Amino acid sequence: MAAGSSDDPFWGGEMIKGGNSFVPTVPLRFAVRAGVDVAALLLTEQGRVRGDGDIVFHGAPVHPSGAVRLLGQESGTVWLEAGLAALDEQIVRVLVVGSREAGPLRDADELSVEAFAPDGTPVARYDVTDAGGETAMVLAEVYRRAGGWKFRAVGQGYVNGLAGLVTDHGVDVAEGAPTPREQTPTRTPTQTPTQGQTPVPFQAPVPFQVPAPSAGQTPIPVPVPLQPSAPPPVFAPAAAPAPAAGAPVAPQRPGLPDWTFGAVFPPHTLTGRDNDVITVNGLPPGPAVVDLSIRGDGYTGLWPLTRFNKEGETLVNSTEEDFRGRVLAQVPESGRLRLQLKAEGPWQLQVLPLTAATRLTEDELERRGPDVLLHTGGTADLALHYRGEDNLIVNLFELEGHDDPTALPRDDNVVNEIGKRRETVPLPEGPVIVQLQMADGPWKARLKHLEPHSRPSHGAALPHGAGPSNGAGPTHVAGIGKAQGWLRRGRR
Repeated sequence: MAAGSSDDPFWGGEMIKGGNSFVPTVPLRFAVRAGVDVAALLLTEQGRVRGDGDIVFHGAPVHPSGAVRLLGQESGTVWLEAGLAALDEQIVRVLVVGSREAGPLRDADELSVEAFAPDGTPVARYDVTDAGGETAMVLAEVYRRAGGWKFRAVGQGYVNGLAGLVTDHGVDVAEGAPTPREQTPTRTPTQTPTQGQTPVPFQAPVPFQVPAPSAGQTPIPVPVPLQPSAPPPVFAPAAAPAPAAGAPVAPQRPGLPDWTFGAVFPPHTLTGRDNDVITVNGLPPGPAVVDLSIRGDGYTGLWPLTRFNKEGETLVNSTEEDFRGRVLAQVPESGRLRLQLKAEGPWQLQVLPLTAATRLTEDELERRGPDVLLHTGGTADLALHYRGEDNLIVNLFELEGHDDPTALPRDDNVVNEIGKRRETVPLPEGPVIVQLQMADGPWKARLKHLEPHSRPSHGAALPHGAGPSNGAGPTHVAGIGKAQGWLRRGRR
């Protein structure tokens, strides 16, 4: 039988200090309450930033990758967004930091941090009840665990302020030390403002609108804020600074909007050996991604089991050695997914939300086996180079105008060939699911001729009312000198 539990709770509610819980791998929005200053530190496995670019604060509100950004504040609540699926693999932790210039954190009234999914569902919350004389604190962190992400209530304070906090995480803030201790991140912004330009301004928040549920759909819960204000807003992208007169303007690359189709839930991971019947309970109904890896050289087959305990349509049919792939499965209304697995050797299976699938970009993606990919941009051409010997089957699920998150629309089969192939497939505007249903062997994929969206809201296939996405491209981030000035300016 499979080892490990599939009955973990979807996510945690209110936590005590040191508590942790899985959160969905989606663009989470953090509400930090009590009128404190907010920053984020992106850390590697060594617990250190790679450079000044990995510090997001009011003077540099967007990480060079665009994955973490300060969104603004309203009524004493500061909003921070972290696109977990978009974070560089080198980043294993993101710290949410609060600080005060005017006095210790014990004077901050009802200090708390709360995380929300894109549809407004609260997924974790920590109320700080033991703040003392410190002026800076790691309030919470999200960190990688078992293929997903967890939220931890930290509450670690620093009486020597932000300078002491960031020094503990790899930044030298001493006078005359204009460089970080480690090299800067390899990602660079696509547009660099000229000297003297101001950083990207915050955009005023737009009130969050809870959509009306469709027939038979459970209404989306509205988060209850700590203070009497609206639930978490959806923010428009921050406006990019205008270039100086006569300055060359770098070409803009379309941003990657947030993926909001389908339910969000933490990964469910099971392991075992050889043939088995796998049951995963407590899933939200609708399409999900099944990630399967097997160490062995025998036959691999995977089928969903119907309510009559009969095999459904084949998901995997492979003789590949050390099989690894991702397939689409439909979770029934009961929330109980049952799968028949035929395998020889040890295996691991994960059930993931659609949003955990890999986004297609103009950067080349190199994989092996069946897979589930997401196209979130405008019209584009998908270039595929398949080097396997067996079938290559590619299907598209176009979600524009499809408002039922519990089922997928009819697929469009765009490739069905045998053997090594080079294919170019025209893609409509996203959101689109690109399913490599069969692809035994290695392949490469990338987008060509990618266009911006013609629809401001990226289509109607946003069933949870997330509104316009926050998909602005990478933005200039201030240099080390600016961060040092901020850290030294009376915040100790």
